[in-house]
Amino acid sequence: MARIGVLSIQGDYERHEQALERIGAFPVRVLRAADLAGLDALVLPGGESTTIAKGLTRLSLWDPIREFAASGRPLMGTCAGAILLARESENHPVPTLALLDARAVRNAYGTQVDSFAAPADPDSAPGFAGLRCVFIRAPVLTDLGSSVETLVKVEGRPVLVRQGNVLACTFHPELTEDTRVHRLLLSTSREEGSSWTGRSTSGTSTPTSSPGPSTTSRAPTGGFGRTA
Repeated sequence: MARIGVLSIQGDYERHEQALERIGAFPVRVLRAADLAGLDALVLPGGESTTIAKGLTRLSLWDPIREFAASGRPLMGTCAGAILLARESENHPVPTLALLDARAVRNAYGTQVDSFAAPADPDSAPGFAGLRCVFIRAPVLTDLGSSVETLVKVEGRPVLVRQGNVLACTFHPELTEDTRVHRLLLSTSREEGSSWTGRSTSGTSTPTSSPGPSTTSRAPTGGFGRTA
């Protein structure tokens, strides 16, 4: 049984645990570097990206998570987790892990009252037809690097992307009964499992980052809601 870590500083980590259990994985809460040992993959859940970023600093988890990614094991960030994976953020920026070559615009759809659900665009990757995507104060991923693959779009915007062993999802897959996104993480962990050697998996391209959080940011562009 695959052991999938779920960062449990704050946010909707319990619903991720339930989704992982439904697909036959064993969820493990992560609150310290030692909790990462023996995991097959890691989920960074949605929630308050500012609060989670502060927790990563307080718990000294920035570099251990980067090392986890460098080992070739898969990571998936949803909503706030996707922001933390990006190389930079804007609209009240927060520090990031800089593991995904993309810019995350926080609260790009508006405030809590602007939350909505929408189906995946028809031109999304095979296997995601009809996927219902729930957006709650969601970010938008822009300025994607050439090595970032878009798997799912909604209204023409990338909402599920992949770069090597890193998955970023701007919606909340844990809030529906559809487990396809979690199954993608699980299948990626099985594919990458044989090459966990403590080095970056061959073919995985992630931006080089310095110790500690990345603080690269851009000024807000206006027209967005309150910060998440």
